[in-house]
Amino acid sequence: MKETKDSRAALCLQFLREIAAHNNREWFQAHRDRYETARAAFESMVEELIARITVFDPSVQYLTVSDCTYRFYRDIRFSPDKSPYKRHFGAYINAKGKKSFHGGYYLHLEPEHCMLAGGAYELPSDILRAVRQSICEQPETFHAIVGSESFRTLFPEIGETRLKTLPKGFPKDFPYPEYIRCKDYSCYHVVPESFFAAPDWLEQTAGVFAVMKPFLDFVNATIDDF
Repeated sequence: MKETKDSRAALCLQFLREIAAHNNREWFQAHRDRYETARAAFESMVEELIARITVFDPSVQYLTVSDCTYRFYRDIRFSPDKSPYKRHFGAYINAKGKKSFHGGYYLHLEPEHCMLAGGAYELPSDILRAVRQSICEQPETFHAIVGSESFRTLFPEIGETRLKTLPKGFPKDFPYPEYIRCKDYSCYHVVPESFFAAPDWLEQTAGVFAVMKPFLDFVNATIDDF
């Protein structure tokens, strides 16, 4: 029997296109039922993804959808953009909570900007330095993970932002300077919107995150010591 497409992401993305064009409370209230339908569709995707990640990472097995998802309302107090609503749906599947420094898996649905990502973000300076130090102490172990063909194919670079030079106190002759110039230890894999329409999107997503797991394990081994 022919497998059918999964229409949940398409439903979410269509709503997100419309809220981007009509990002105001009046439109939202008039179409709140559409939002609730889209949110329910996204949450069902997240629920299935948590269960699938549990197969190779049992640490996330006790998480609920609400542990991993966010409010749709934007915090506009300090932003020049006063649009009240987000333009994406996101879920951070993190064994120690979405607000922890511990690295986790991130699913992002946004028109023309969908991605599978993960890692450790906004680390305090002492923890960031400790992660860099761990890499310096185990350079070949870390390189074997992030320099592997499977990892580099999905995640060409690590860190959203990087220092232009090596951080102070680290050896100038370190063989992999790009690994310790990172300001965060994250990675991301961009996917087209059609990715989530495939009947096997869940398996494909789990495959991407399974490749990411050794990277998370290495970084989290240091982060969790704090």
